[in-house]
Amino acid sequence: MAPNARLDHRNPLVIDTHELGRRPGALQRLTREIDAPRDLGIQGVIGVPEGSPVELDLRLESVMEGVLVTGTARATAEGECVRCLEPVGLELEADFQEMFSYPDADDRGRVIAEPGDDAEDDEDRLFIEDGLIDLEPLLRDAVVLALPMQPVCQDDCPGLCSECGARLADDPDHHHDAVDIRWAALQGLADTMTDGEKDEMSGAEAGVDEKQEK
Repeated sequence: MAPNARLDHRNPLVIDTHELGRRPGALQRLTREIDAPRDLGIQGVIGVPEGSPVELDLRLESVMEGVLVTGTARATAEGECVRCLEPVGLELEADFQEMFSYPDADDRGRVIAEPGDDAEDDEDRLFIEDGLIDLEPLLRDAVVLALPMQPVCQDDCPGLCSECGARLADDPDHHHDAVDIRWAALQGLADTMTDGEKDEMSGAEAGVDEKQEK
């Protein structure tokens, strides 16, 4: 990603690397807790609620071409079981590592006169801007990769009854008696008949039986 608008140092996901310096081999370790940004996760499936705590353990290492960032994010994700639709809570741990390049250096750490000449290379790179780096793109990618695409409340969740929607885990013996569709229409007709009509039909059937016996 090419350099963008000026970063805000007050943003908790923006890290100041001035203290680290540009001496290769220099290390800096940081631990901080931030409020989760909006839409952190898989939208409509599972994610970290906005404003909930996210713990970050970071390791910044100065190298020739920039700063190598290695980190782990820990948070609690919330979603819905895809089988029974019950709420799901998941303790999330997402690891990430990314190189942030100096805008004035190529991929071998050599200073270049006019940074950004190679647009294709810059498109996939993250840059240090005025000594600041933005961790939000890293955090979002890491969280999405660490979350399940189809969250379940438990591995063997039986889901819902396809006929009535009952949660099968609450009633393991839940079932519906099978009805032969060939008799379903006749049963419905019988339910709508009056007692007199049923008696007349029964009498007619009895007459037919007597004739067959003769």
